[in-house]
Parts: sequence; C-alpha cells; structure tokens
Amino acid sequence: QVQLVESGGGLVQAGGSLRISCAVSGRTFSSYGMGWFRQAAGKEREFVSAISRSGAVPYYADSVKGRFTISRENAKNTVYLEMNSLKPEDTAVYYCAASERYGLTDNREWYDYWGQGTQVTVSS
Repeated sequence: QVQLVESGGGLVQAGGSLRISCAVSGRTFSSYGMGWFRQAAGKEREFVSAISRSGAVPYYADSVKGRFTISRENAKNTVYLEMNSLKPEDTAVYYCAASERYGLTDNREWYDYWGQGTQVTVSS
C-alpha cells in the first residue's frame, strides 16, 4: 500500500516563505510522477505543481509560477514544494499526490494516491 505523508505546513505572514514536504512509502518512489494540489475552504481542489519521475521537468499553475518551486529527492522518497512570496490567497490545505502515468498532468483524476494534506495559512 502506497502512503503519502505531508509535513511542514503552518502559519506565515504575507511575503514570507514556507517549504512543505511529502514522504512516500510502499513502492519505488521514482516510478511515480508527483503533484501538489491545494484546496481552500469552500473551493474545489486545484492543481499547483507537478514534477516528472526523474525530477528534471517541473510544471506549475500560472498562479504560482515564479513563486513556488517543486523538487524531489528520489533517494529520500520525498517531494518538496518551496513557496516564496506567499499571499493570503495561497491559504489552503496542500495535498501531494502520486501518479503512475507517464507525463505531467494537472488533472487530479490522473493521480492514483493522495496524502491527507497539510494546512498552509498566510496572514495579511
């Protein structure tokens, strides 16, 4: 059974930075494309970023491009999301997800496994 556990969320002031992590266990981490999604209160879950199996190719939603950086360490079975210049509208529960499909996607239906989420709150 594949398990994804997010960590590193918290409260940060606008303009600040935060790095969240997702540790994956259960199968070979490098066989998954990884993604980050977020869900604000009362809103749909939305795509934030994805990264290829090797880590060579990142993909970002327009709303976070230039502010967020996704990375992964396959030796540590971990994917990261470095978030800079945070805005109050970035406040949400952030979920990591693993996809067995090849290629990058912002389609949440393509992701096979999900973590429980970590809360990120940005105060103004």
